[in-house]
Amino acid sequence: MRGSRLEAVLVVGTRPQIIKSAPIVKAAAGKLDLSIINTGQHYDYEMSKIFFSEFDLPNPIADLGVGSGSPSEQIAAVIIRLERLLASRRPRLVVVPGDTNSALGSAIAGVKLNIPVAHVEAGARSYDFDLPEEVNRRLIDHCSAVAFAPSANCGSNLVKEGIEKKRIRVVGDTMFDGLLANLTSARTGGALRRLGLEPQTYAFVTLHRNHNVDDEDNLRSIVKALIRAQELRILFPVHPRTKARLRQFSLLERLARAEHITLTQPFGYIETIQIVENARLVLTDSGGLQKEAFWLGTPCITLRDSTEWVETIRAGGNMLVGHDTKKIERAIRRFNLDSQKVRTRLRNMRNPFGNGKASQKIVKILGESQR
Repeated sequence: MRGSRLEAVLVVGTRPQIIKSAPIVKAAAGKLDLSIINTGQHYDYEMSKIFFSEFDLPNPIADLGVGSGSPSEQIAAVIIRLERLLASRRPRLVVVPGDTNSALGSAIAGVKLNIPVAHVEAGARSYDFDLPEEVNRRLIDHCSAVAFAPSANCGSNLVKEGIEKKRIRVVGDTMFDGLLANLTSARTGGALRRLGLEPQTYAFVTLHRNHNVDDEDNLRSIVKALIRAQELRILFPVHPRTKARLRQFSLLERLARAEHITLTQPFGYIETIQIVENARLVLTDSGGLQKEAFWLGTPCITLRDSTEWVETIRAGGNMLVGHDTKKIERAIRRFNLDSQKVRTRLRNMRNPFGNGKASQKIVKILGESQR
């Protein structure tokens, strides 16, 4: 750093943002003066701090302590607290990954201080405004000086929305960079042995979206499908908020009683990669896990009505089923039957999300912009 002024800050606050950012931080070492700020949107160990340790990331220079609250409360808290820090340190650039409330608050704080914002994972679109992330990422993209798109499709989305081509850089997906960097460790890990799992004999489930877990009818429909899927062993790491809703709606005990379902605490990143690669199929409402399953060649059933990662649908490795019990059951039967065929196709196709060099490209572009 030069005195008290920062060259560039990267603002994270949630587990997905840390995963997207870790490869950038590694690539920046010795090339770009990049400091991390943590908003604290995910404030428990399993959902945030474990990932700083797992990726061996430097400690943040500040933790804003935003914590829980409504989306508006979280965004407002990030804007107010980050603005104070940015105003005192005046970085030359604010790097914002993803589409969380932390990301939107960070982008607004930066642009209102006339500090250029660089958006990592720009141009992803589900065209579903019922998803709060869709609103967040659109607003971030349109106030960013640089939009780093993870795929050609994402770049095209930005052009269609009137964003100047000179602001758009199609670089690939930093999450793919991170997966490649950690794949050897994941494959030699002991998660399957510890859990007593055999490859290709289980389904991996994650669930956390408001639309699924906060709506009792929707959550009951999904749980019903999981309980009925007795042809597969199901591994279900339960998100803290999901666990609270399952208990509130008297569904947690029903899942726990099902002999083919194993409920666990959330896993770290390395263990998750090993588990996903060896699963017969994945069921999730996570955006990031859709891509990770796709890259690892594992069929994915997405518990949403739309996805920003349409590339995975077009490739035949992902199916949208929403929360409808019968649709989930049909998708499980189909992918359970065709799992090997889908895996072979996915592993032999060209990756639309780049070649694993996205982070290096981003650091190079950011470095050039600071000269």
